[in-house]
Amino acid sequence: IRKIDSDIAVVIFTGFPSLETAVQSIKLDAVDYLKKPFNPDEFREVLDRVMKKKGLVRTPEENLHRFIGETIRGLRKGRSLTLKQMSRRTGLSVSLLSQIERAESSASISSLYKIASALDVHIADLFGDF
Repeated sequence: IRKIDSDIAVVIFTGFPSLETAVQSIKLDAVDYLKKPFNPDEFREVLDRVMKKKGLVRTPEENLHRFIGETIRGLRKGRSLTLKQMSRRTGLSVSLLSQIERAESSASISSLYKIASALDVHIADLFGDF
């Protein structure tokens, strides 16, 4: 499995648990070792831990940044504006605007105000119903 994807999370489920197989599984870098029948809550905990470790879970703040970025990009493209044109209208760099749209950088209130003004919308419109 590791030859195909070295970053894959492997969880061992076994109906015949033993100390030997548990130790061997951990040595082979298994994330966890669960015996059957397993407790669904225990399985959820393993999944949550793996998803957080792999960066597959977003915080509410990350969801907000993503929503704002997607909203800005949608409004900008809907007005047929390039990042360069937005940069001129806002005084913000193309790089920063791109990072905000991709949720790689959180925008300051001042930046959001400049962006909203350039797009001729209220700053609250960038947040939607979030």
